[in-house]
Formats: sequence, C-alpha cells, structure tokens
Amino acid sequence: MTSHFEDILKRVYDRRLSPEEALKTLKDYPYQDLEFAKVDHHRELRKGFPEIIYGLGKTDEQILKIAREIVKKGCNLLVTRAEPSTFEKLKKSLPRARYNGLAKAVFLKQKPTAPGKGKVMVLTAGTSDIPVAEEAVVTCDMLGNDVERVYDIGVAGLHRLLGEYEKIMLARVLIVVAGMEGALPSVVAGLSSVPVIAVPTSVGYGASFKGLAALLAMLNSCPGGVGVVNIDNGFGAAYLASLINHL
Repeated sequence: MTSHFEDILKRVYDRRLSPEEALKTLKDYPYQDLEFAKVDHHRELRKGFPEIIYGLGKTDEQILKIAREIVKKGCNLLVTRAEPSTFEKLKKSLPRARYNGLAKAVFLKQKPTAPGKGKVMVLTAGTSDIPVAEEAVVTCDMLGNDVERVYDIGVAGLHRLLGEYEKIMLARVLIVVAGMEGALPSVVAGLSSVPVIAVPTSVGYGASFKGLAALLAMLNSCPGGVGVVNIDNGFGAAYLASLINHL
C-alpha cells in the first residue's frame, strides 16, 4: 500500500492535484509542531504505519489534538492505554473511532494496510493476562495481520494447550502472554518451529514482583527462538510480530 506522502505525489503526477495544493498538504512534513507534541507525519513513509499514540500520561485534550491531526492526513489511528472517558471525548470529534475496553485501545481504520504473509496467534496463560493480549490483538489487526486468539491455556492445565496444538501450529508468529512464573512461552517454543514473542505480565502474587519474575523466566527460556518484550507490553510484541509476518 502507498503512504499518504506517496499518494500525494501520484496525484500531482496524474494532474489531479496542483503543485500549490500539494505543498499546502505537505507543509507539516516531516512533523507537525503542536508545542506539547511533534506529530511525526513522516513515520508512515519510514515504517509503513503512522505514529501510534501512547495515551498514558497525556491529557484527553492532548490525545484529541494529536488524533485529529493524524486522521486529517487520511491515516489510520491507534491510541493505546486510553481510558473509557478519553474515548467518549474522542468519539464526539471522531465518530467512526472504535474502542476495545479490555485493551484500552482506540482505533480507526481509514484505509487498508499491507497484509502480512501468514497468521499471528496470540496466546495467554490465564484469563487475567487477556488485557495485555488484547492490546497485542488490536495492534496486530491495525498493522494488517490476520490475528487469532487462544486464551487460558497455561501450564496449570497443560492438556488445554495440547487441545489447541493443531491450531497453534498454523501460525507464522506466536505471541505468548503470561504472568505468574512465566512458563508458557518456553513450553510453546519447545513445541513450535516459528518465532515466539514472550510477553510477561504484572499478574501474580507478591513474589512475582509485578511481572519481574515472569520477565526473568522468559529471558532464561531454554528453547531457541524466544524473544522477550517488556512487562505488559502487548503493543511492542504485536509490532515486532507484524514486522516478522511482513518479511
């Protein structure tokens, strides 16, 4: 798929857009200065997908202003870590925006994204890991991937994982989300021949140290082919999975 920048150049070449109109449209490239933020409109050209807004720590007004500028360029919109109250304010200005309450993600598709080569599958050890997994699912979908969920198949009941074995083996990339002792990615990697992206979550009792125990366990995984992202970082896992799936 062409980026917004490439689309403008094509329209000028086809004489559907005058050079003056093109310059006006491109005046905010490579970024647009909003004083509190510099919106990176050049990112889609570099990375294949526009800037994604990390909502945590930003005010609703800041998120709304950034989101409007991204949407105004005709780009797809993804806001992670956004509260329901933030979405309600966004929806008034961007009525086509949608919200995944578990992921706390706002998203708006305005144009298709280049499809991945295969399926990305998102697995969780437990139900409590689903919010992080859903952030990965929404991100994978927005980045153009065929994504499927398989939840609650942790090592406390290993037969549940084996019951999904044939389905899991169809994936091109696996995202495995687990808290507690973080054992599931190692088990999955021992069964599978595709890349496994492990996501530790902050789920667990006191000695889990808010995900640190799972993170260390995943970093010490015995099977090859396991990469590890930061604690609760469903977005980062999905972005990496998408890059692999588009190779």
